[in-house]
Parts: sequence; C-alpha cells; structure tokens
Amino acid sequence: MTRKVKSLSRQVGTSQPLAELLRRVNNAVRGWCGYFRHGVSSRVFSYLNHVVWSRVWNWMRRKHRHATWKDLRRRYCGGRWWPADDRVVLYDPAKVRTNWYRYRGTLIPSPWPQPAQGQAA
Repeated sequence: MTRKVKSLSRQVGTSQPLAELLRRVNNAVRGWCGYFRHGVSSRVFSYLNHVVWSRVWNWMRRKHRHATWKDLRRRYCGGRWWPADDRVVLYDPAKVRTNWYRYRGTLIPSPWPQPAQGQAA
C-alpha cells in the first residue's frame, strides 16, 4: 500500500490542486483499510497513517518550494497538522475500527479422529 500511495502522489502533478491528490489517496486508502480491517491491523493502520501524511506533506512542499512549514499549515491545514482542501480531508486510517475474529481454540471441530480420553497416544 505504501508503494501505491507513493505512486499516486507522483502521478498527481503539483499544478493540480490538493483536493485531487486527497481524493485519489483517500479512495485507495479507504478501500485497503476496509478490506484489511477484519484482522488485528491497528498498528499497520497507524503506520499507514504516518506514510500517507508524510507523502501528502512532501507533495505540498514540492508544490510550494519556498514556503515555510507555517505557511503550509495556514494554507492547507487551517492551522492544524491534518491536510484538507475544498471539503476534502485526508482520510485517517488510524481511526478505522478493526473487527477481529476471536480464536475459538478447541471449539473448532477437528476433521481428524481424536484418541479416546484415558488412552495413551
């Protein structure tokens, strides 16, 4: 997924608005998180959050090479640290709730015959 985010950030040129980059990245990340949320994935989602934020931030720095980070925060983040533009906010994969299946252990029926209790194997 990190390669996908990297390629998307390179495909969207700096002549295009930030909203276009956010739409493309959000669609890819939202679909990927929806597919993998059924496991214990919260650490992976947190790492993906870091990767996505870094790639978008680097794209903004490429777009405005001589702007300081304070200027970029004022322009794109509303004084905060999370990029947004034209009602499109960067999707936060760290906030995805994970639904994981509990291990049922011996409650899962075994297809192999079990030795009778009391007999040595």
